[in-house]
Amino acid sequence: MSARYRQGTKTVLVMGWLALVPMAAARPPAAEPPAEPSSGASGGGSRVIDRVVAVIGTQVLTLSELEFEARVTLVQRGGVRAAEAPLDEQTLQVALELAINHRLLVAGADRLQAFQAERSEVEARLRTFRDRFEDETSLLAFLARHDADLEQLTVVLERSVRAERILDSRIRLRAQVSDAEVRRYWEGHKGTLGGPFEAVRDTLREKLFRDRYNKLAGEEFKQVRESARIRRVAPFARIQEGEQP
Repeated sequence: MSARYRQGTKTVLVMGWLALVPMAAARPPAAEPPAEPSSGASGGGSRVIDRVVAVIGTQVLTLSELEFEARVTLVQRGGVRAAEAPLDEQTLQVALELAINHRLLVAGADRLQAFQAERSEVEARLRTFRDRFEDETSLLAFLARHDADLEQLTVVLERSVRAERILDSRIRLRAQVSDAEVRRYWEGHKGTLGGPFEAVRDTLREKLFRDRYNKLAGEEFKQVRESARIRRVAPFARIQEGEQP
């Protein structure tokens, strides 16, 4: 197996599966959801404290948590500026599906006391996240703007690391692509690929592996959700067939 292929595979396993449900580009929302009055408000005024978006098993996911996780994912993909823009409902819907997938995978592993994240893995992910910002001050300012801190960020990143490891353990071997499959694909598309087989073999292997991995991941998520209790509360969250708010 070539070094290039190994590196491409590693990239898929570390972050690529997040793209199974691509994050939409953040843009101003068409309309803000109605604010909920605080029970402690006085003088006829009101303020938003937080809202429940969904209940996943026994875990309650609030709007502030979902928005923060969406912004973390955008930053991980290099979109620091996009992560500061208002989040529309489409982006929140996508972030919610990712949050559900993460929590269900990790909850299943917790029941078996399996797939704990290595400290070095989480620290590496945190370093990569830090590198997206100009300096530590910028990172801390980002967290402060979203009422979060380094501990909360670490929790989100650790959950992501664990979910990816769990998913990888289940489908990586099944996603492998043989030389015969790569050549067969090339034979059927060489008119548009250009160049000899040897020149494009590794690129094609990466593509076929990624496509198969994503397909298997989608099937895995569907299976995990079949036995899960998911209650969607926020209006934008009520998009799945057969799941009642």
